[in-house]
Amino acid sequence: MTRWNDGTDQVEAVSPDITDETNALPAEYFTSPNVFEMEKEKVFSRYWVYAGHANCIPEAGDFFTRTVGDKQTIVVRDEKDDVRAFYNVCAHRGSKIVDDTPMSDPGNMSRIQCPYHLWTYDLDGNLSTTPQSFEEASLNPDLDDDEVRKLDAEKNGLMEVSTDRIGPLVFLNFEIDPMPLSEQAGKMATELKALPLDEYEHAARFVSEVECNWKTFGGNYSECDHCQANHQDWIKGIQLDDSELEVNDYHWVLHYTHDEEVDDDLRIHDEHEAKFYYLWPNFTVNMYGTADGYGTYIIDPIDEGRFQLIADYFFRNSSMSDEEMEFVRTSRQLQEEDFELVERQYEGLKSGALGQAQLGPNEHTLHKFHRLAQEAYNA
Repeated sequence: MTRWNDGTDQVEAVSPDITDETNALPAEYFTSPNVFEMEKEKVFSRYWVYAGHANCIPEAGDFFTRTVGDKQTIVVRDEKDDVRAFYNVCAHRGSKIVDDTPMSDPGNMSRIQCPYHLWTYDLDGNLSTTPQSFEEASLNPDLDDDEVRKLDAEKNGLMEVSTDRIGPLVFLNFEIDPMPLSEQAGKMATELKALPLDEYEHAARFVSEVECNWKTFGGNYSECDHCQANHQDWIKGIQLDDSELEVNDYHWVLHYTHDEEVDDDLRIHDEHEAKFYYLWPNFTVNMYGTADGYGTYIIDPIDEGRFQLIADYFFRNSSMSDEEMEFVRTSRQLQEEDFELVERQYEGLKSGALGQAQLGPNEHTLHKFHRLAQEAYNA
């Protein structure tokens, strides 16, 4: 049942069964800065999070940045053609090395150099060179040059972050001994690996800042009960009654059936079907039913009341056709309609009136989302 903050009801843990009375997270978990600080470690430092697409960094030295909570990383292709990730932190005195803005990526560098004192690293993260002032003691009257300690290239290299991939999709994990990505992604990994994702080129990126908690948008993405009332243009081509919501251990899939038939190579089952994957905690892959391409979303939290959506689109060619540009425009319209919905919801949550919400019987994907959040908090 719905619980109000009127002094009579107490919030409880999310029930294992969606038919029980307390089947949603307490509202405080969406609005509390303390919860967000906890999530940085218990959610975003524990589970695999999407970093970016390997096709965006095809050559040695190509890189992009990815910030997860407070952790800033550099994802780079090394001289052996491997994609690796390092903390964006110099081993000298901890300076950030490269600027990190989603719209400036990707870049290229022959070596990784910190601008503060010019410590320079190879693409494998090992320390390559330091300025002469770190090799001699000319300014220190109490120390001779031959007493200056030589720096070990590997021990004074950059700190590496665990990476793994599903096809060209690169993921990060900050745990010392993380669970396998294959365990977290489950059958989603198997299905995506069977598709020619690496044959598609990055065509467009949009970064939007939205005034609500990241879980609010994640929950909205995970159900379509709101679609009939709020996405009128989109549902004209969708057979909502034939749609399906599939729940797995750490991901769920929204299957949508389209009226329009399109011949392309990304068909997974039915030629009219689109599949929208949500991988806990904050990543989606959208296999469209009306376009030969796919999209990815990163639902990237900024603080407890803001997130940025990083939306990327991939087509056969990076130069989009008129039809593809129109498709992206329609996708952006859907996002903007959802932004209005989730910001409206968050305004209500911030009022403090609601103690604990109530999920409907077809919001089992959202129930799984809330269960995973609670399990992470209790870990």
